[in-house]
Amino acid sequence: MRNMCSGIIVSAASMLLLPALVIAQDDAPRSPWKYYPEEVRANEGPGGPAPVHDITGTWVGESSGGGVKRLIRPETPPPLTELGQRLFDSHIVEGGDVSVSETNDPHYRYCDPFGFPRNMNDQIRSMTIATMPDRTFVMLKFMNIWREIWTDGRELPTTFRGRGPDVHDPTYNGYSVGYWEDDYTFVVKTTGLDPGTWATEWGHPHSIDAVVTERFHRSSQNDLTVTTTMVDPRLYTREVQMGEVYFRWSPRQTFFDFTCVPSTVQRYLEEMADPAGGGDPVP
Repeated sequence: MRNMCSGIIVSAASMLLLPALVIAQDDAPRSPWKYYPEEVRANEGPGGPAPVHDITGTWVGESSGGGVKRLIRPETPPPLTELGQRLFDSHIVEGGDVSVSETNDPHYRYCDPFGFPRNMNDQIRSMTIATMPDRTFVMLKFMNIWREIWTDGRELPTTFRGRGPDVHDPTYNGYSVGYWEDDYTFVVKTTGLDPGTWATEWGHPHSIDAVVTERFHRSSQNDLTVTTTMVDPRLYTREVQMGEVYFRWSPRQTFFDFTCVPSTVQRYLEEMADPAGGGDPVP
C-alpha cells in the first residue's frame, strides 16, 4: 500500500510539474546540432504554395517523431507470376508469429543494406534532397544511404547479364534517371537492382530487370508525397503498386547518422535472439 500511495503522489507531482517543464523546454535555446520533432508537429498547414521544380531540402517521414501520417503499404497479395510466388513464399518475414531469430530477411540477419526500393518504404525517418545541374541526390538518414539520379537526359541501362563493355553490374540502389513531369512532380525511373535484396520489408521480391517509377509530388511548401510503382514481368503479372510515403518539410533538421552496425547485430543474434528463439527486431 505504501508503494502504491508513493506512486500516486509521484504521479500527481509529475502532472503539476509537467507544464512548467514544457514551458522551460520551449524557452530553452535550441541547439543547431539537434533535431526537435515538436517543431515539425507544430509546423501545421501547407505553409504556402509549393515552389516550381523544387524538392530541395530536408524532409521528415513517419518514423521521425514529427507526426507525419503513415505510409500506404504496397498492395498485398501482390500480382505474382509462378516464379515470383515461389520467391515471395521463400521470404520469411519478421513479425507476428515469426521472430527475428527465424526470419531470413538479409537486413535483420546480417545488417545488409535494404537496397532500393525498400530503403524508400522502410524505416522512413528523414531524407535530404540536393539538386545539381545534371543530377539530383537523395540522402537517407537510415543507414546513411545516398542515391544518384541523373537528370542530363541519358537513357536507363538495359543490360545486366553476361560480360562486355555495355554490361552493368546490379547495385543496391540501381541506376536512376529523373525528369520533371510538371511544375510540381519529379519522376524517377530506376533499374539494375541487386536481386538479393527485398523490395519491401513485407517480402516483395524483385529481379535485376525490374523498373521502379517514383513520383515525388510537392503539393505545398510543407508537403511531399512519393508514390511508387514497379514493373517486373518475370515476377509480376502486371504493374505492382508499391505504396505511398509522406514527408513534411523541416528546414531546421540536422541530418545525422543512424546506422545498422553488423558486429552489434551479430552479437545480439548470437547472445540473445537465437538462443531465446525470438526477440524484437534490431532497430
